[in-house]
Amino acid sequence: MPAKGKHRRPKQNPITRKLALAGTGGAALTLPLISATTAGAAGTSAPAATVTTVTAATVVNTVTAVNAPPTTYSVVVGDTLSEIAADHSVSGGWKQLYEANRAVVGDNPSVIRPGIKLTIDARAKAATAAKTAAKTAAKSASSYPNNLDGWIRESLDVMAKHGIPGSYNGIHRNVMRESSGNPKAINLWDINAQNGIPSKGLLQVIDPTFKAYHVPGTSLDSYDPVANITAACNYAAARYGSIDNVNGAY
Repeated sequence: MPAKGKHRRPKQNPITRKLALAGTGGAALTLPLISATTAGAAGTSAPAATVTTVTAATVVNTVTAVNAPPTTYSVVVGDTLSEIAADHSVSGGWKQLYEANRAVVGDNPSVIRPGIKLTIDARAKAATAAKTAAKTAAKSASSYPNNLDGWIRESLDVMAKHGIPGSYNGIHRNVMRESSGNPKAINLWDINAQNGIPSKGLLQVIDPTFKAYHVPGTSLDSYDPVANITAACNYAAARYGSIDNVNGAY
């Protein structure tokens, strides 16, 4: 059952708080929560996603790569047509490579002499390289910015993979109330601090709670923004059904 305690803001702005307590192995698992009394606790719409612009230079470079002219390869000891075809992404494999170089290879494709030069259609490899570059660019474009918006969005993606409920607005509201968005925030004056387990991070989670509700794939550092948010939301889901239900004192 939850026990009551006091969780005060800095002395210059004292606020009485009630603490949600849950016993696990004798340790208090706490996500300190207070009533929404500031403008920062109001619902906030998620900012628009970042738009990535594809420049003309990118298009030109990609077209140039795809239209790359044929190249040559000098055979070395131990080479086989199949290995060369695979290494250069030759469309049609070794058979196509052989047909294009029958005049220099001879009638037996299993025997190729070191030193002969094979003509290789580099367009296939260039196309593969272009696709790889496009995937890399797309991944980079979807990277999360290193700010509160990015931390919440990344946490939501982790939560979705683990079936943890919660919304952008619910997380943002509680973050602004608990830490004003400071990932290094720490409470050194409430009952948890007096017990040697101060509340930390964006959602002010004590270490026992963080460890008990840590979500795999996130940092083990309780100050890490994404790890802190995700663990807190995992705890809130177990105790209150969702971080969205944490709107006031409990």
